[in-house]
Amino acid sequence: MQNNPKRRTQSSSKGSNSNSNRKSNKSSKAHKNSESPVAVTKRTSRGLHANNLHQGRYDIDQLCLTLPELKPFITQNPAGQKTINFSDPESVKFLNKALLKQYYAVDYWDIPPGFLCPPVPGRAEYIHRLNDWLLADLAVELGPKQKLKINALDVGVGANCIYPIIGASQYKWNWVGSDIDPISIECAQQIVSNNATLKNKISLRQQTDSELIFRGVIAEDEFFVATTCNPPFHKSLQDAAQGTLRKNSNLAKSRGEERQQDPSQPLNFGGQKAELWCEGGELAFIEKMANESLDYANHVIWFSTLVSKKDNVRPLRKRLEKLGVTQILIQDMAQGQKKSRFVAWSFMDHDQRLKMAQALVLG
Repeated sequence: MQNNPKRRTQSSSKGSNSNSNRKSNKSSKAHKNSESPVAVTKRTSRGLHANNLHQGRYDIDQLCLTLPELKPFITQNPAGQKTINFSDPESVKFLNKALLKQYYAVDYWDIPPGFLCPPVPGRAEYIHRLNDWLLADLAVELGPKQKLKINALDVGVGANCIYPIIGASQYKWNWVGSDIDPISIECAQQIVSNNATLKNKISLRQQTDSELIFRGVIAEDEFFVATTCNPPFHKSLQDAAQGTLRKNSNLAKSRGEERQQDPSQPLNFGGQKAELWCEGGELAFIEKMANESLDYANHVIWFSTLVSKKDNVRPLRKRLEKLGVTQILIQDMAQGQKKSRFVAWSFMDHDQRLKMAQALVLG
């Protein structure tokens, strides 16, 4: 986490200190805090963060110089501007390769066919806004040569390893990435091993139990400042396929095309089962994450997850309140017509969080 002269103060009051004596008796935490109001902070951002390296339109010519293999995928939109076909997974993959090389000095990056290939600028926004929140909440005094050592856990790191790449490259965070899929872990490890700037910043762990999220990944003596997650969005493969048809149809309309989409067409951003869907969909997954986070209340300062469906924020908030969290952050993000958000929560009161942060000061 880096110092920021534009640091914003926390917009809501601190949570109650009724949990300041929370010890290892995890089963009683929710009952202890259920009588105290939960502090809820809502923040809204419009446009890309000032630290986001992807302002404005892509400089296609520069990206092709950075990665000549991108050239065959370049097309023109109805306005005559250079772009790519965002409905084509290979085009999106090579655009990502170019972006990661140009802006993050990632010389090697590759994923197998069919794996999730996320848009880099939007994923970067999550990391930038989370960093802003950590700066505001963990506002310890730092000397000119001091910094906070941030250890973060990315749940469902995927074959693309995108959150750890961005967090390690821009904020020097140290990362653990976990995933249920062994191929994803193997691919992410290839990315880390083949980039000198990532080797000592990112480690990968496979979650071997599909019913668990943190257990089996976080060690008993391990501590993280924050967790991140891009949860499975859909309830089934059929839902995922229908979502792809809608997305591809919208992309075609934006190019001035009215053609019907082929139902057998692959997802433009790819994705395997564990990346795209799970039983019960996004809400079931993030509620499971919330439930399990209680057992690691003393191992993590701030848990967080993207929430793609706005309607899922309220039930997640209610679940977190029942579990006894002290504070909840709801961060809305908007870039043009695209809206997204993440929710973060902590079981520690503010004094506990500051004490933890002070112990992480280096230099």
